[in-house]
Amino acid sequence: MMDSKDLEAEIHPLKNEDKKLQENLGNQAKAEDSLKGSPWQPHLSRCRTVAFFLSLFVCLFVVFVVSFIIPCPDRPASQGVWRIDYNAAVTYDFLATEDINRDRIQDVLFLYKNTNGSNNFNLSCTDEGETLWSHPSSFGRNASVLSSLLQLPDVDADGAPDLLVLTQEEKEVGGYLYSGSTGHQIGHRGSLGVGGTTGSLLHISPAGAHYILFPCAASSLCGCSVKGLHEKATGNGSPLRSDPRWEGVLNATTPRLLWHSPGAIRYLMNVPGKTGEDLLLVSSEACVLVDGQDLAPRWTFSAAQVLRKPILGHYKPDTLAVVIENGTGIDRQIVFLDLSTGAVLWKQALPGLPGDPQSASLPTADHRSAFFFWGLHELMGTNQTEPRDAQHTLYVFHPSLPGILLELANFSANIVAFQAVLFEPSRHAACVLLMGPASPDAPGTVSVAKHKVRDLVPSGRVVRLAEGGPDSDQAVRDRFSRLRYRSEA
Repeated sequence: MMDSKDLEAEIHPLKNEDKKLQENLGNQAKAEDSLKGSPWQPHLSRCRTVAFFLSLFVCLFVVFVVSFIIPCPDRPASQGVWRIDYNAAVTYDFLATEDINRDRIQDVLFLYKNTNGSNNFNLSCTDEGETLWSHPSSFGRNASVLSSLLQLPDVDADGAPDLLVLTQEEKEVGGYLYSGSTGHQIGHRGSLGVGGTTGSLLHISPAGAHYILFPCAASSLCGCSVKGLHEKATGNGSPLRSDPRWEGVLNATTPRLLWHSPGAIRYLMNVPGKTGEDLLLVSSEACVLVDGQDLAPRWTFSAAQVLRKPILGHYKPDTLAVVIENGTGIDRQIVFLDLSTGAVLWKQALPGLPGDPQSASLPTADHRSAFFFWGLHELMGTNQTEPRDAQHTLYVFHPSLPGILLELANFSANIVAFQAVLFEPSRHAACVLLMGPASPDAPGTVSVAKHKVRDLVPSGRVVRLAEGGPDSDQAVRDRFSRLRYRSEA
């Protein structure tokens, strides 16, 4: 038989639960009363308080030490303007930037020859660096070099990229392979089976195969597989890839033609494409973008005479444009073409002077680019002939102000080379100029100078190409002063 309490719990389950709840609450209250009455409670509270403030003090002390007592390493200062002169010297059309001493600031590299033997500048590179290897060339007696050194993948599996030199010998192009680690020739001379001219280019097909492209006879573009050239030179197999699509085109023609150009090819460029690299061919009559996959033309732009090698930049945000200088002298035009379609985005007449340097571009924080052009705007629309003693004028253009050129500076010296540079990532832009005698046979003063673009803007002259835009010249200068530059991705 059930106990009376069990029977009551079965008959009145809710009543039983209420009793248990009341008992639990009562027990909890008793436990709290006992804890409050414990003599250890005030001591534990004080310990917790002391531990909290001690931890806070330690954290603040560490912050103080790191921020004020331990000195931060000195950050190399990047000067706004500097200039270095070399007397009785000549220089060459070579100007590059690279972080040589690993201080995160770009260093300037250029070539000059000092003709005054009485000073301490008659040193060679071997006096400061270490010569890794040196070998005499093995070219034929009547060979002429068609290219500078082209860097190839590691074909001899020695852990270093290898080198290729193209030469013209008896109306036929030959290739010489050299080990990048030792300088020894790899195999023997490999014939490409066709005559060619200067302006070679190393191109990687969408399949990852390497091809040498170069202008050849009859205004055409010829090509050769690096894999095939390596196999000819060594008589062995090659670890490099081949592209069946490209091989089919090359084997279907004799000589190994890839493209018939409208006019003689002057410049070859690799440009970004949808599936890899595309080819931009600049001839004496037109600019043609060739698809890097099937070698079909994507667009053609008729150009009377492209003065220099085109440059790339962003006219629209994150959309590449190609910039060409079409025409010479007072007939020169700056033309922006959409790289994907060939459509004209912007064009402007800007007469050029003999000896004007190459144009340049730098990416800006709004995912467009600032463009730097040389010329003389005052000649536009006049019958004035090209002045021999006129100064070289540098302009900056940004697509956010399509009707404005800002004249930054004028230079009367002969400018051998020019670059627009970010010396530090995502910081100020600078112009670097290499100036010197017009002829290497006549020594004079060679100068390399840096000018911070932002320092040139306040005194820049505003050139209005069209109506509209900011109301005042100062508003234009303020817009250019607020431009922020970014490093290439």
